[in-house]
Amino acid sequence: MTRDTSFSSLPLPPPMQANLQQLGYLTMTPIQAASLPLALAGQDLIAQAKTGSGKTAAFTLPLLMNLNPRRFAVQALVLCPTRELAEQVTQEVRRLARAEDNIKTLTLCGGAPIRNQLASLAHGAHIVVGTPGRILDHLERETLVLDALNTLVLDEADRMLDMGFAEDMAKVIEACPKARQTLLFSATYPEGVAKLAARFMREPKEVKLTERHAASKIRQRFYEVTDSTRLHAVGQLLNHYRPVSTLAFCNTKQQCRDLVAVLQAQGIVALELHGDLDQRERDQVLVQFANRSCSVLVATDVAARGLDIAQLEAVINVDITPDPEVHTHRVGRTGRADEAGWAFSLASMDEMGSVGRIDEMQGVASEWHRLSELTSPPNAEPLRPPMVTLQILGGRKEKIRPGDVLGALTKDMGFEGAQIGKINVNEFSTYVAVERGVADKVLRALNAGKVKGRSVKVRRL
Repeated sequence: MTRDTSFSSLPLPPPMQANLQQLGYLTMTPIQAASLPLALAGQDLIAQAKTGSGKTAAFTLPLLMNLNPRRFAVQALVLCPTRELAEQVTQEVRRLARAEDNIKTLTLCGGAPIRNQLASLAHGAHIVVGTPGRILDHLERETLVLDALNTLVLDEADRMLDMGFAEDMAKVIEACPKARQTLLFSATYPEGVAKLAARFMREPKEVKLTERHAASKIRQRFYEVTDSTRLHAVGQLLNHYRPVSTLAFCNTKQQCRDLVAVLQAQGIVALELHGDLDQRERDQVLVQFANRSCSVLVATDVAARGLDIAQLEAVINVDITPDPEVHTHRVGRTGRADEAGWAFSLASMDEMGSVGRIDEMQGVASEWHRLSELTSPPNAEPLRPPMVTLQILGGRKEKIRPGDVLGALTKDMGFEGAQIGKINVNEFSTYVAVERGVADKVLRALNAGKVKGRSVKVRRL
């Protein structure tokens, strides 16, 4: 007897079922099918699931079922490792909560001004999504009260521990009422997560899915390198395969810096993402990578946590990670949403033990190729991203909306809509991606023209 994996088989009220259908939620993903019946029955849950597996819906539906919309107090708290992930989760929660009128969801993260958050909290909320540090900050100021809380979600618990949030998490959890449902989601299950669960959860049920990637979607290739040829090999891969967007993983911050320097010297637009960047620098790097104006993002595992970039053509493991589960995650960043993707791994003799562990976990032998197979046409241009990012000084503070920028460029300045890419409006800045060929023209037009009736200052990132 096969289990019914349709959302309609779940004990959810008709308005919520109708909203799920409207949103296109028809069949549950493996993690949803395994965890939702347990969580909806009120069980504490430890679920092992990776980003992109549908886990947000797996914890959002139970927390919505526990909510009383007429009670205007914080009844659910979702802790996330990064601001990007918290914002993604908030958007998803809002979509899933549409069936109920006026459920208010608030995001509380570091890197955003605290006074705006204080004003929002004063107006009240049902659901709070945020990062441990900032949530703790609000608890200590007594601007966030958790007396009415009935659901606590720890999303990507392993990443929060990796990022050094263990103490903050413990303090936040201790501030929650004892009588609550706790849902813990983690891609890996290290000792730290087990300790957290033992300390703060009530007889949790465990759901573990060892998902294998569809072999056809992600094509993996391994290349043997020495430490002296490793960084140069990355450029060879890029010039041979010419992917539009590549995420390259290094095991250390220093390796990230060295690789970016090597790639930039070859004329490749590469940026680095690691723990030494402040929030503003991190935001700028992510905007440029997501809007396709940077060819290669070079990152450490911790810095890439919670990143979900659509249309990623390739992942390069510049260094082999000693943890085979981390390898599976890195590789799983490409080949999303039924797109095909490449995963290249560079391994020296010293790393063959780690490669053996990866083969064992994936249940297949690695496919090896020689670096000498990589060729690039003699007069080939260096790999260039299709877009360029322009930064407009002025953002939400100045009430700028993406439509204002698009309107100014297309209606007033005569550019084609197709030449304009993603427009991201942050607190104080607006980033607009434009086709490389027209970037200088757009820059001149914006600096000479007006957005929302006002002159603006614009620079090329």
